Amino acid sequence: MAVKTPTKTTAHADTHNPVMNVTRFDHVSSWMIAAVLALGAAVVWLTVVWATNRLPAPKSAVPVEMINLSGGAEDGSPDETLQLESPEEETEDPTIAETESEETEIQEVLETVVELADQATDQAEQQFETDASNAGKPGSASGTGKRALGLGPGEGGIPREQRWFIRFADGGSLDAYAKQLAFFGIELGALRLSGKLDYISDVAAKKPKVRSATSGKGENRLYMTWRGGNRRTSDIKLFERAGSYVGQALILHFYPPKTEALLAHSEHAYKNRDAQEIRRTYFTVRPGGDGYLFVVTKQTYF
Repeated sequence: MAVKTPTKTTAHADTHNPVMNVTRFDHVSSWMIAAVLALGAAVVWLTVVWATNRLPAPKSAVPVEMINLSGGAEDGSPDETLQLESPEEETEDPTIAETESEETEIQEVLETVVELADQATDQAEQQFETDASNAGKPGSASGTGKRALGLGPGEGGIPREQRWFIRFADGGSLDAYAKQLAFFGIELGALRLSGKLDYISDVAAKKPKVRSATSGKGENRLYMTWRGGNRRTSDIKLFERAGSYVGQALILHFYPPKTEALLAHSEHAYKNRDAQEIRRTYFTVRPGGDGYLFVVTKQTYF
């Protein structure tokens, strides 16, 4: 009898190996990341190019105060006089050609008339700038030509208050003239016969400020007086606005150091001449920028 042994069978289920694949989402996200990185690199590169190619900011000029000092040499002569070279014959009593006079002298010499005709344009311009009539006896004088006695590294030449002529336009209104004075910080003064000095400042205001002094002690500012023109009447009206009546008092213009330095720079920049070479400098006030400017119209030299 045969015995049948049961056979043991094992069922094998179907299995799949895991598969790694790039999806469409991965493609899109990688392209976006690459585009963002490229855009960032381009921005950085353009920023570097812009920064390296920027023009440097213009350097503003530092204002330098020009100071002329007087002085001499230790071995100088106390009797020093300038040695001048002049085409005129030497005379014992020469007078300054800018001396004001109401007399008119006529020389009936043909050569003199022709010479004066050649110089008419230059004389007319100077007459316009100073508004003064010129008369005098031309001549020359000899000198020692030695160095002046004194100490210090001083320079020669004429002081600023004697070589500067400043012209304010006569045609403008009183308010426009007051704005010019206020813009440059110019303070007006009236020196009375008693010795009292009255100042007015903030002249563009409806009522300028008034102060007084009994002496000029401590007053080191550059000051000017009138040589001609019609603006002295305007100064009198400005004093009247402040409630001060000057009458025949001597009217002075006091210039602050900042304005004095501005005039000195304008004088030097006109023709780059040293101050000791300049005999006269003529300024006029004109509108410019946010206010007004001092413009050099003419210079004369030794």
